[in-house]
Amino acid sequence: MHQPDATADTVAAINDLIDDPPGAPGACIQCGRELGDSPSDDFCTENCQQIWRAANRVIATGHEVLDRVRDFTARFNVFPSEHCAPMLALWYAHTHAADHFYVTPRLILSSVEPGSGKTRVLEVAQFLVRAPEMTFSATTAALFRMVNDGPITILFDEVDTIFGGKSGGNNEDLRGLLNAGYKRGATVARCVGDAKAMKVQRFPVFAPAALAGIAGNMPDTITTRAITIHMKRRRHDEEVGEFWEEEVEAEAAPLREALAGWVGSVTDKVSRGRPVMPPGVRDRAAEIWRPLIAIADAAGGHWPDTARAACLHFVEVANTDRNGGGQRLQLLADLRDLYTTRDTDKLTTDDILAALHELDESPWAELDGKALDSRRLAAFLKPYGVLAKDVKLPGGIVRRGYRADGPGGLADAWQRYLPPAATSATSATAQVSAVADPGEVAHLSATSGASPPITDSR
Repeated sequence: MHQPDATADTVAAINDLIDDPPGAPGACIQCGRELGDSPSDDFCTENCQQIWRAANRVIATGHEVLDRVRDFTARFNVFPSEHCAPMLALWYAHTHAADHFYVTPRLILSSVEPGSGKTRVLEVAQFLVRAPEMTFSATTAALFRMVNDGPITILFDEVDTIFGGKSGGNNEDLRGLLNAGYKRGATVARCVGDAKAMKVQRFPVFAPAALAGIAGNMPDTITTRAITIHMKRRRHDEEVGEFWEEEVEAEAAPLREALAGWVGSVTDKVSRGRPVMPPGVRDRAAEIWRPLIAIADAAGGHWPDTARAACLHFVEVANTDRNGGGQRLQLLADLRDLYTTRDTDKLTTDDILAALHELDESPWAELDGKALDSRRLAAFLKPYGVLAKDVKLPGGIVRRGYRADGPGGLADAWQRYLPPAATSATSATAQVSAVADPGEVAHLSATSGASPPITDSR
């Protein structure tokens, strides 16, 4: 730690320079632009002031450096959430110490339409991460060798053209590189040399990677190892800073130097850290967030709380992405609502189908052109271990149907794959708690009104 008097001496020396700055009068001493309406006599923006001070070695704490990176990142994009810029600042920071972590989370920038700012995020990132390698169409063989010669940080734009459409099935090598490369020590074996001198070479593939592309074309095996931002086009009334690449590069250089310097000073601490995860974050989600939260804890200030809030946000987004729109999960949720409303633990297949067909906001009355029938109902539920059984009705009548409790019942699937019900006043939902321990299973987003606990599974 630097002593306060040393900091004071440094600041005093810089203040002396500011009192008699070089350059033209009325110009920013950092970038040379006119001061305009700036309240400062020396800098056109607060960012320029921060960059100038960093370049002149004003001692900064970790939380100050991360604040600057966050603010610099936010200048050039309108993000869909307040958690995006802080998460990006932490991700950029982790690239400078990635070799000291067990995993490096993938960063995914997706959008439903072009022109949503994905490329701009990568353009800014290249001036802040360690050893950036910006690419649009690098071959898998080239990436193997670049990573092998590293360290590098892969910034891969338009990756949807690689995995989507007709070419999606021809890139298993690249998929394997990005899948395996998130974990330290991973290698991919390839035969190299000519036919007479062929030998096996194991290529190290561990490297941070940010991937940008149109939503829907990214393999699940990559998205489960990633933190995803769903970018949106900015509205006409939303303004961002002008991106003049040469100016951004000049402004970012001292900021990247400060970031790399601070991360280097705490690398041993963060690499050995065992940060406490937010409630419910475990398994794969905890694994990919550990580096970022460890860095935030080392930075201090508001960053430990800020990082954990971002973690909760993005893990919930990931759960919703994987499961919120799935028809199987919607069916489970609709069935739980049905059993709850009727206060029963058993219903016949005919009763279930009739009730599902009447739901106004569900697809069961016209699913791919025809109503859900008993065969498709069974096919939807079978992967969860839910099976149709004989159900005894009043009067001794027996029909095929589904029970909530017991082996092959619905309650186990509700507990494992749905968030807690908004009410548990019925016998059907009351039985759920006896089936599985909520702390041991993954809760996935569904259509009920309750917010899901945040978790993930391998």
